[in-house]
Amino acid sequence: MTLVCIIWATGFESLPVDVSACFMKITDVKTFLMMAGVSPESGSTSWGKRNWCFVKVYTDEGIVGIGEGSGWPRLVQTGIEDLKEIIVDEDPSNIERIWQKMFISTMGAGMTGTPGSGAMNAIDMALWDIKGKALNTPVWNLLGGKVRDRIRAYGHAGTPERALELKAQGLTAVKTGGVGRTVEKVDAIRKAVGDEMDIMVDAHGPPWFTTKDAIIIGKALEQYNLMFYEDPVPPDNIEALARVQDNVDIPIAAGERHSHIWGVRQLIEREIVDVIQPDTGRIGGISQMMKIAAMAEAHYITVAPHSGSLGPIAEYAALHVLAAIPNTLILERLHDDVSVRYDVTLPHIPTVDGYIEVPNRPGLGVDIDESVALANPSHGNSSTPTEGTDGSYEPGTYDEHVYVQARYRRQKSMGTGFRK
Repeated sequence: MTLVCIIWATGFESLPVDVSACFMKITDVKTFLMMAGVSPESGSTSWGKRNWCFVKVYTDEGIVGIGEGSGWPRLVQTGIEDLKEIIVDEDPSNIERIWQKMFISTMGAGMTGTPGSGAMNAIDMALWDIKGKALNTPVWNLLGGKVRDRIRAYGHAGTPERALELKAQGLTAVKTGGVGRTVEKVDAIRKAVGDEMDIMVDAHGPPWFTTKDAIIIGKALEQYNLMFYEDPVPPDNIEALARVQDNVDIPIAAGERHSHIWGVRQLIEREIVDVIQPDTGRIGGISQMMKIAAMAEAHYITVAPHSGSLGPIAEYAALHVLAAIPNTLILERLHDDVSVRYDVTLPHIPTVDGYIEVPNRPGLGVDIDESVALANPSHGNSSTPTEGTDGSYEPGTYDEHVYVQARYRRQKSMGTGFRK
């Protein structure tokens, strides 16, 4: 009905048209919160309590849109349920209007942080999915059409052995990191994989580096020709990141912990980053992703969305955005993290020779198996990101749980003495 009405209204203006019949209405919103934690054997301590929060937006036309929100998913679920009464009876095609309505409806609680932005994100994503399905076209086509048919992806490797596994699978880029013996780790991976693979370093805490330590580590990493040096200092102090940018000759990447265009504005406008990394689940939706990409394009900044803790729906959304913008760099993707990722996704797109094919089905081109989501209920969403034996904290200081920590025994612990 919607597509026919659009044709009548635009192509045959002299014909009588019941305009009210041209509009869909949102009738319901449902959330699906599921556990997606990795096993202790994986070595990850921060994702043991990982949750994914999916949303479905229903319409009176029978078209259902799907989205995903992150940024503390258990809180995001509550946010979505609160926003439900704001959007029911709205025409889902008015995506920007609904986004603005959600934004002003939450301002009484203070500045919108990542949980609130994650709730808006999930709904915005679902609205784009509805519009694509209504018009029988992929979301990327609504965003301006394709610039590319496939998106380069990278994996995560904490050891040379894992990096070689990913290389054997066809990947051409890996990310490693952490704050313990970072340079030593990069040196070992570079020697293992050779010069053919790109390497990135994610240096986020806890405990985060001090600004000076981030600069020292960054300068030691310059010899490895990294694709980027990510989150070398905490996101709370933009001036600290600007100092790293001014003193380290590696592309600087950041932005995953911010929400909407205002959260990343200074990073882009002041060119503090070379790579902007909006999180596709909590930045505020596809609408905000496209605006951020345009802001970044004007400053010759590339886009590499964060996807490390996300589920498959947000990953699909990232593929559509990256297909449609000119300044795409690469997409983060977890490979072989939890089997439930493949069970809940309908369908799962594999990484082939280091690339992911852009979906061509209407809308986002993906759905979830609701039975899988319901069979994996959430049982907590908070965990201490590190443990005392992983080397992140200096010996004997783990129980302090400090946010930022200077390195001790610097010649040994910072591992900056490696040379080719």
